[in-house]
Amino acid sequence: MKKFLLTAFLIGTFSMSYAQSDYYNDYRRSISDINWQTVVADLLLSTTQANQVYALNDRYRDYNSWNKVYVVEPGRWRGERYSELERILGREKYIVFKKKYYRGQNPVMVYGRKNDVKKYRKQQEKYYKNQEKYYKKQNKHGHGNGHGHDDDWD
Repeated sequence: MKKFLLTAFLIGTFSMSYAQSDYYNDYRRSISDINWQTVVADLLLSTTQANQVYALNDRYRDYNSWNKVYVVEPGRWRGERYSELERILGREKYIVFKKKYYRGQNPVMVYGRKNDVKKYRKQQEKYYKNQEKYYKKQNKHGHGNGHGHDDDWD
């Protein structure tokens, strides 16, 4: 019985660490797959912005430093990294960055695990349903744009 429990524990530990390392590998690829010097030049980033991007890329240089932060929820790195990147670049430049380097997709979709992508899609659907309800309510109460449809959706 003890051998069985030990084997189950080791398999569980190995599986968990393997899943964690997959997330870390995605994190590293999100940095190494992009030529950041080209990004800086293409987006005409200031020296301060460029330094902040490089510092963001160097934040977790190894698995252990990354794992200390994301051990409980490893998929969280994407949201935090890309919201920080958006803050550094500014909304307009971030949209240009996303279109050019991720073909317009959210990085969650590019570097997402199967279950995280499903979770993200559900959150996105919920957001759009709430937006739709809001705009319908606004139009019903006469606060809409007067055209019978909303031009601000895209």
